[in-house]
Order: sequence, then structure tokens, then C-alpha cells
Amino acid sequence: MNSLSLQIQMLGEFSIRCGSSEISDGGNRSRKVWLLLAYMIYNRSNPSSTDKFINLLWGDDESSSNPKSALKTMFHRARACLNKLGDDIGHQFIISSDGTYTWNNSLPITLDIDEFDKLCRAGAAATTEEEKLDNYIKATALYRGDFLSKMSSEIWVIPIAAYYHNLYIKTVMETLSLLEKKERWQEAAGLCNQALTHEPYEDTLYAHLMNALIHLDNKQAAVRVYEDMSQLLLSTFGIMPSDKCLTLYREAIHTINEHQVSSGILLEQLREEDSGINGALLCDYDVFKHIYHSLARSVARNGYAVHFALISITGENNTELPRRSLDRVIDNLQMLICGNLRRGDIVARCSVSQFVCLLPQANYENSCIICDRIVKNFSRQYPHSPANLHVSVHPLEPNL
Repeated sequence: MNSLSLQIQMLGEFSIRCGSSEISDGGNRSRKVWLLLAYMIYNRSNPSSTDKFINLLWGDDESSSNPKSALKTMFHRARACLNKLGDDIGHQFIISSDGTYTWNNSLPITLDIDEFDKLCRAGAAATTEEEKLDNYIKATALYRGDFLSKMSSEIWVIPIAAYYHNLYIKTVMETLSLLEKKERWQEAAGLCNQALTHEPYEDTLYAHLMNALIHLDNKQAAVRVYEDMSQLLLSTFGIMPSDKCLTLYREAIHTINEHQVSSGILLEQLREEDSGINGALLCDYDVFKHIYHSLARSVARNGYAVHFALISITGENNTELPRRSLDRVIDNLQMLICGNLRRGDIVARCSVSQFVCLLPQANYENSCIICDRIVKNFSRQYPHSPANLHVSVHPLEPNL
């Protein structure tokens, strides 16, 4: 059957197709069978020994008293899995000789990682921007996820997955530069959104996406991208977006109203939405800093005392809380802080485990009383919480 050919996808879901028939590892069944198939296909040019297959599937697990017999059973199951694509396909592609097993490299297969590599190299070697861009766009379209994503913990998979992931991000960045140069903003935005599903913490991708949205005259979407990204980075890593993203965010904010607006429309835009919460204003940390700077100027002029409080969360003995516990504490504490402060107060999350509160209507003693009340209410409302709250109160320094 010389016309027999398999189309194999290893980027993302691992699937094998023959004609109109397809099998995949999507069902999370027979994991060892799929691991065996993946290893054989990837190493098809370098046949492995029986011992290597046994180590691949069972490692140091000595639960099997007869590992060679267990391996024979596993290859029987692998052939049976391939036979779902057509009669006897498993025996044609997995051949055995003298107790060893190899992938039949004489039969043709089409492998997405090979095509991805080929297109990336062709793009890098192209002499014109159009040819380069054409190859890169085709390459990025092939990337449906990390290499063997359901087997990402396997030692042999990790460096290969890292190679293809890094090659994909590098190719995306070069493609975006070319698309932006040609002002193909819609395609640039689409590529950014695709890439962010595979690399959700890459700050540069967000900058490219915001830039594309601004050029597409969708400033509101650019603002939402920044707000969602800043929340993601802050809650995950305790860091703020890059200066580039912040600059694009301010550009989007400042250009939302490109034409003159009436005082009625302006008041409507500035009017605070009724959130049902009568307490403090919760805002983004960047907005908080602008409010802080404004108050610092006022303090320098009128001499009023303004204070801010830093509320930090730790675990027992000042250790870090596990992520799941910290996320729950953050949600509970945020609601408690906003509810216990007044409408003139301002609150922002300034790190992964801290809130900063601006108290423009309270002196030092009252600020300490307010913070003590928050700590006591938290302990009373969440008596079994693993969190410890630490509070420090400071005067706002006037901007002289």
C-alpha cells in the first residue's frame, strides 16, 4: 500500500489522520499508548532499544515483574490504536524484528512540526519582505499549541516544546513587525490574539495588540486590553505593565474623544456608575498614582494632612501564601477594605499581595484607627483564614 500516508499533528493536540479518519489524544485515555506513539514518530530516524522504551513508559517503576512482556502488550495496543485509521495500518507503521520495534520510515507521513520548521527557515532566508511574510504567516497558522501539550511533564518533551515555543514567539514578533510596516493592522491584531492564547504573559504582545487597535480606531478595546493585562500581571506576578504599554494606554485614553463634545456628554462620561457600593473608590494602580500626585500638589499648597496606608498579606511566620489561598484572601479583603472606607478614600492593588489606601480626610490617629478596624473586621469575618494582615500608615509627602 505505497499510497498510504499519515497526517500527524504534534503542536497542541496530538492527532493522526489518514484520509477522512482521525484519532487523537484528546480523550485522555491510553496515555502510555499515545506517549509510545509520539516518541516513536518523533525519533523515527533513530530507532530506540527495548530498554529505552521500557524506561520511557515506566521509568523506575518496578511494579511489572516482566517489563518486556508488558512492553509487547503496549505495542499491541499501539498497533490496535493505529488500526482505527484503516485495516493493518498499525502493523505497517510499527514493525518488529528480533524483539525490537521501529517506526517504518519508508512510508510517508506529513508532520506539522517539520512543516513549521521548514516555513520558519524559508521565511528567515527569504530575500523579499512579501516572501518572508507569506512563509511566516503560514508558519504561525500551524502553531495550535505547545509541542505535545498533554505530555508537557515528560522529560524528553520539555526541551523540544521549549524550542518550538521560542521559535513560534520569535516568528510572531518578526511577523508583527512586517505587518505593522505594511499597516496591515487587522491581521496584526488577529495574530496578537492568537499568540496570546499560547503566551498570555508576554508584555510585548500586548503592546503590539494595543498599537494595532489604536490604528484601527478602536481605542476603547485598547484600554480594555491594558486593564485586563495589568490585572493579570499584577495578580500572577505582582508586576505592572511595561512603560511601552502604559504609554499606549494613555494615548488610547487621551484620544477616545477625538472631536469636541458638549458639556452634557462630558458630564455623562465623567459620571460615576452606580456600583451599589458606598465605600472607597477602587481603581487601577496607575490611576491611583495620578490621584496621589494631584493630592501631593494640593498638600503643598494648602498644608492639609493626608495619609496613606499599606496593607500587606502574609502567611504564618511571614511566609508567602499558596496562590489559591492568596487569591481568595485578595477577593475577600478587597471587598472588606472598600466597604470599611469612606467614599472620598481611594484604594488600589499595588502588588500581588498588597493594597494601598489613600485617606485624604483622616489624620494620622484616625488613619490608624481605620486600619485597625479593617484588620479586626477581617479576623472576625474570616476567623479561619490563613492570612495575616500587616498595616503601615504614612503621611503623604507634599510635592514642593
